[in-house]
Amino acid sequence: MGVGNVRRLAVFADRRDAGRRLAVALERFRGEAPLVVALPRGGVPVAYEIARALRAPLDILLVRKLGAPHQPEYGIGAIAEGGVRFIRSEELELTGVGEEELERVITAETAELERRRRLYRREREPLPVVGRTVILVDDGIATGGTAIVAAQALKERGAARVVLAVPVAPPGAEERLAERFDEVICLEEPHGFFGVGQFYVDFNQVGDEEVARLLDGGDPADADAGDPPGDPALSESSVEIEPAPGLRVAGNLRVPEAAAGLVIFAHGSGSGRLSPRNRQVAEALNEAGFATLLFDLLTNEEELDRANVFDIGLLSQRLLAVTQWSREESALRDLPVAYFGASTGAAAALRAAARLGDGVSAVVSRGGRPDLAGQGLEEVVSPTLLIVGGADWQVLALNEEAAKLLRCRHEIAIVPGATHLFEEPGALERVAALAAEWFARWT
Repeated sequence: MGVGNVRRLAVFADRRDAGRRLAVALERFRGEAPLVVALPRGGVPVAYEIARALRAPLDILLVRKLGAPHQPEYGIGAIAEGGVRFIRSEELELTGVGEEELERVITAETAELERRRRLYRREREPLPVVGRTVILVDDGIATGGTAIVAAQALKERGAARVVLAVPVAPPGAEERLAERFDEVICLEEPHGFFGVGQFYVDFNQVGDEEVARLLDGGDPADADAGDPPGDPALSESSVEIEPAPGLRVAGNLRVPEAAAGLVIFAHGSGSGRLSPRNRQVAEALNEAGFATLLFDLLTNEEELDRANVFDIGLLSQRLLAVTQWSREESALRDLPVAYFGASTGAAAALRAAARLGDGVSAVVSRGGRPDLAGQGLEEVVSPTLLIVGGADWQVLALNEEAAKLLRCRHEIAIVPGATHLFEEPGALERVAALAAEWFARWT
């Protein structure tokens, strides 16, 4: 830890630089197989570099600062996932914040915490911390309130040790926080500290999309230290698509060398490009030689209206627009297009396929609702595979009825014992194998 005698500015180029330098100080924890947990948003780029260097899994812990009602920047406490609260009683007295005002602040920040949980995690569950050493990372601390409540939350979840790791903090922070953590690692505690940002050349705000992209970049434990995660023969990028004027949705594009075709995923029921199930299937299709495009059919605001999830007309229009976008991309325009739809996304895929005719080489539905495609079913010419869990009897019945309306080549594949989400051991692997085989046959 360095302590300067003068005010020091621009100690770090950016958060990624800070993460790489902090990783050096944390190298001794590698043998403990630690879990790296970031405080979004600013802590995620820092933690990503640490996780990659230590070959450790990366997760997040959502924490929200509680600001005084008339002075939002003045912290009076914090809340974390799981309902953990840290209230600064002395600050309540100084600001005159009463119980009712405090509860209103907590309610508002809880709503924002939940919004970010849906955005960053989707269906992904927090990684288990029981019995593990957890390295808690942020891009810097001022008061330490959010880090303290995060440590409480991690301890309540069963973490054996919580190590706080930050690039910069005010003088004396390490000593003040020592009793709250098993260990505190801080690179710089410079005098003249007025805010974390003054010690970075680039301290631009970290956006939600960057957080999601870094979390979606795979487990850094699987990557060689110092090299970006991923297969060098596989090109991966985050893309922004404009399916309607003034409307942008995020996507994740993966293109293997000599791709045989492009499979565009159509999610449903609030799922999205970060869904672990769809990502698992996409990775299997990449290994089989197919490019994949996972994107969000709806914006975050649109998802709040449940009716949009079942608006097949809206979802299919979005899918058609994204398909057109792929036709205009030089790296994709020559690839045959296929659709993989899940839940209501399957209905959107079938309706879009009906519109495009021979422009869609094949369609696969996983636990889908093809019945919601309506009259469009009779117009589909693309070979269609309907994959359903054997224990998902209601959806199975709906698929069997919908299949009677299909005039194209089609099959129903039943995965024995699988329920709607294919969570049973080996079930999703079977889905991926069936999909890869179908696309290979017809693409």
